[in-house]
Amino acid sequence: MVVTQNGQSGGSAATRAVALVGPAGTGKTSLAEALLFASGAINRQGSVEAGNTVGDSSPEARARGGSTELNLLHFDYMGDRFALIDVPGGAGFSADGLAAIQSADMALVVIDPAPERAGLAEPMLRQLDELGVPHAIFINKIEHARAGAIRDLITQLQPMSREPLALRQIPIRAGDGKGGEQVTGYVDLALERAYRYRSGKESERVEIPGEMLVREQQERSHLLETLADFDDALLEALLMDAAPDQAAVMADLAADTAGNKVVPVVLGSALSDGGVHRLLKLLRHEAPAPDAAAARMGLAQGGALHVFKIANGGAMGRLALGRVLGSGLGEGDELFVGGETERTGSLFFVQGERTAKQSAAQLGDVVAVAKVDGARPGQMLGRKDARIGDAALIAYPPRNAATAIITRDRKDDVKLSTALHRLCEEDPALEWIQDEASHETIIKGINEDHLAVVLGRLQRRYGVAVDSHPPRIAYRESIRNGAAVRGRHKKQSGGHGQYGDCVIEIHPLPRGEGFVFEDKITGGAIPRQYIPAVEAGVRDAMERGPLGFQVVDLAVTLIDGSFHAVDSSELAFRIAGRTAMSDALARAAPYLLEPIVKLAADTPAGTGSKVGSVLSARRGQILGLAPHPQWPRWERVEALLPEAALQGLDAELRSLSQGLASFTAKFDHLAEISGKHADEAVKARAAEAH
Repeated sequence: MVVTQNGQSGGSAATRAVALVGPAGTGKTSLAEALLFASGAINRQGSVEAGNTVGDSSPEARARGGSTELNLLHFDYMGDRFALIDVPGGAGFSADGLAAIQSADMALVVIDPAPERAGLAEPMLRQLDELGVPHAIFINKIEHARAGAIRDLITQLQPMSREPLALRQIPIRAGDGKGGEQVTGYVDLALERAYRYRSGKESERVEIPGEMLVREQQERSHLLETLADFDDALLEALLMDAAPDQAAVMADLAADTAGNKVVPVVLGSALSDGGVHRLLKLLRHEAPAPDAAAARMGLAQGGALHVFKIANGGAMGRLALGRVLGSGLGEGDELFVGGETERTGSLFFVQGERTAKQSAAQLGDVVAVAKVDGARPGQMLGRKDARIGDAALIAYPPRNAATAIITRDRKDDVKLSTALHRLCEEDPALEWIQDEASHETIIKGINEDHLAVVLGRLQRRYGVAVDSHPPRIAYRESIRNGAAVRGRHKKQSGGHGQYGDCVIEIHPLPRGEGFVFEDKITGGAIPRQYIPAVEAGVRDAMERGPLGFQVVDLAVTLIDGSFHAVDSSELAFRIAGRTAMSDALARAAPYLLEPIVKLAADTPAGTGSKVGSVLSARRGQILGLAPHPQWPRWERVEALLPEAALQGLDAELRSLSQGLASFTAKFDHLAEISGKHADEAVKARAAEAH
């Protein structure tokens, strides 16, 4: 909707929310800008290249020339109110808008006209099918479409969609004066009208070119047959070769689109406004009312706020971004958050980087709400009268990238944890941990691009500059042989001395058995109160074995020792135990172990063998290559892979699959590592120690 100078908004009907989704680089932000301009919400159309669009206003998005977080926009068109949710298309950033898509009334899947890139839209089409969100396809950059591309594109796309595609327009081509052709307009198959594009204006109606009449009739017949699958009256008219009622055709299109029975496909060019006004009319007539989204979200009664994102760091402080469903929402209204009641603070409409305070929000509005501190992304916050069931949970992409960070200024250590908490709160695809074994602060994200943007935000928003490096691999070591060693600690420096003496035997255990300590002292050779100290010393030595890593899978037996009535102490026996264990480990043929993960890589059909080759080159053991259990035309490769080989794997797999392949990995077991890989790990550990 349009945010006016006085902070009020126009129109009276419920606001309909439209999500712009699709692959990166297809022009979603440019299309959002074109919709704002065509509707009159802005008086000048910006461009991504110039860095002056309403959306993508963050420094990170400007620097990258692409979306790094979702953008919220509003406009009015012919008395109807719309909220636009521009969802990033990049693999590292698309998760930011997944929850927002869930409560949208309609999604526009923006793609480009190249048939060879059609597969890039499949993950989003699949996601929309799973969520049950009505959607249409907008083929952007139509001026770049080659002859025959649209037919080929539809052929490629149809198997990826659960619903039939309904091609609504076909392009009109004309000579460009340079010996070639360009798309100059389109024929609307439902209206049987032709239009010529006019830059910055509505398209002009023209006669359907004579040479296109045959194709127009063929494509229109296909459209009507698709609609007739859901309308017996239309089917009967087609069987009788009767001209169907035009109003009935348009009503079928609206009903079937809103009911998620068909997926309309329209053409256009965001940069030249080609087809943008026609798209606005499609949204006006065919985007369903918010009631359908409320039902899909499990809201059976009353009013609620579906929170899809938390925003921190702005002038307004912490804001919950969400959609108003069921009924309106006002400042000071009560919402139930996690069983507790919270009163809403100020309400804001968001237009790119700008916010405008509102006294109230009406049904369907997308708003930012202050002071609901308990709200989390994905929650439905109900009013007192609300009855809310369960909605489908959003499946976020796996976090396949990780980096360890350390502050450049140690004084920022306290600020770091607060900053990371806030960044993770607003980005559901980000997490951070304090690794107890390596004592590293590790952040995990979807890919390297994602983490690079997060580190930039960390410094820009919170003033915390960090250095990063790959996380340490949790190598371990064990022993091949047994050994028996005496460890003695004796020190005399005047007064009471220190004396501890123990004899231990060690032997290896099967993989995964951990550590066993057994006491076989007889005859009081070591007093009972000192035996726990010996075990503590043994454990101390196991923290860093001869190769530099924690020791696992062995048993230690305390078999003998001696003590001094005056000089013995817990400290002395702990040192003796550590000395004995260090010597025993060095004699017991230590060897290195590395963590192995079980990996499942999902990739489009025909690329599974390439994925297998990549994994094998990274020392992977292929367990199987088979059709994906849920996704047609996809394959799943399962393998065991060293954890050290995960670094950079996501980028390599995406490079051979048009950016589509992904994987999940989970620790499986420890396995022996030898040769140059073991030598490199030991040398790196020794270098860290110095």
